[in-house]
Amino acid sequence: MTACLLVVAKAPVAGLAKTRLGRVIGDEWAARLAAAALLDTLDAVLATPDTIPVVALTGRLAAAERSGELADTLTSCTVFSQQGTDFAGRLAHAHRSVGSLFPGVPVFQIGMDTPQLRPPMLTGAVARLRADGTDAVLGPAEDGGWWGLGLRAPADAEALRAVPMSRSDTGLRTLSALRRRGLRVRPLATLSDVDTMADALRVAALAPESRFGRAVEELRPAEAVR
Repeated sequence: MTACLLVVAKAPVAGLAKTRLGRVIGDEWAARLAAAALLDTLDAVLATPDTIPVVALTGRLAAAERSGELADTLTSCTVFSQQGTDFAGRLAHAHRSVGSLFPGVPVFQIGMDTPQLRPPMLTGAVARLRADGTDAVLGPAEDGGWWGLGLRAPADAEALRAVPMSRSDTGLRTLSALRRRGLRVRPLATLSDVDTMADALRVAALAPESRFGRAVEELRPAEAVR
């Protein structure tokens, strides 16, 4: 196995998932888009060869949109609950947990906001992480955050605890924190994640055949009357 692919995810429950998007399109539709994005992400992870699929999950899956599909898909993954008092802490704990479960295996972590990801992109990220002279890879997001983080040594995710999340400078602060730890960091391609309706339309256009693309297309009539 070349790496663990770690998905840090929230159960797509209406009113709890994608709340910023929910204020625009309604909580139920926001949860539907989140469910579609998570399913697309899991499909990509499970189709990526020579990797171990792992999911750090929070929230009640039984109350989520498309809960049956998600439960079936998650049977093919190692799943554990997120722990921590804030998002940075939960990320650090998730990496540490994967390191304990699969000692000596690098970890590449993503969220559920980039349903346009495909197996070749994940394979490329893992290859870059395993290249000589690389300790970490970081995929910046267009909003200033980041969409992917790979670490040769999962314990180095402790650097995240000092990084404020969900800010326009989170990506730069994460890069600085990793470098202060002495890590040699290589960049990945910049991607758009989904926080707003404009993001959703842009990402859906990149993958119209995906669950997410179809869900956005189904939303358009409802969105038009708002």
